[in-house]
Amino acid sequence: MPEALNDLRVFNDFERNPDLLAKFDKVIQAYSAAAIFADVQYRTGVMDSGIKPAFRSKITGQAVTVQLSKGDLVDPLRALEMSQPNDVIVVDAGGDLNTSVCGGLMGGLAQNRGIRGMIVDGAGRDTDELEDINWPIWTRAITPRGTHTMFSGRKEELSINVPIACGGVVVNPGDFIVADLMGVVVVPLEIAEGVVKLAQEQADREEETRKWVANGKTIEDLLNEFGRI
Repeated sequence: MPEALNDLRVFNDFERNPDLLAKFDKVIQAYSAAAIFADVQYRTGVMDSGIKPAFRSKITGQAVTVQLSKGDLVDPLRALEMSQPNDVIVVDAGGDLNTSVCGGLMGGLAQNRGIRGMIVDGAGRDTDELEDINWPIWTRAITPRGTHTMFSGRKEELSINVPIACGGVVVNPGDFIVADLMGVVVVPLEIAEGVVKLAQEQADREEETRKWVANGKTIEDLLNEFGRI
């Protein structure tokens, strides 16, 4: 990451894996998908609980990472240009709670490109519009105050597809994101195949457990059959 620290104008790309994404898309349909992925990763990869959805949503996708300059936040419009359908934009905005880096118009533009949503270690706005168009964001805060970009026209300083920290978790370009009502989990690309396999197995096991619960089974029955609740 030295380049990103010294020059916030680094624009990289990564290779997408649609076949692997399809496996994540299947698991995300389960109840409590973020919890499932947290469990099978032994509780790692979980972003800070302060990063929450603006409205009820669930998405998964590979991360387009954005590093903004702390204290000089700009609209990350270049990230929209570089993203591809089914990507999720993940932004390190320095945890700023008072300056939004994403709103309704940006959400509409991103949706037109097939981008699934945005995770921000910082703030967003225009949540009424975003909910109406069903384009989700996860942020630390919601505020009406935007960046200076609308006045200055400046869209630097930022880097795209460099390693970042978001919600206390390292996110590399191409890592898989799982986000739902509970929060956000990051699955590193290099272990994603194994993790999503374990996640599917746990999702299937939990669904079977629900059927047992619905049939009036006891805690002892569940522990004997599944070894856990």
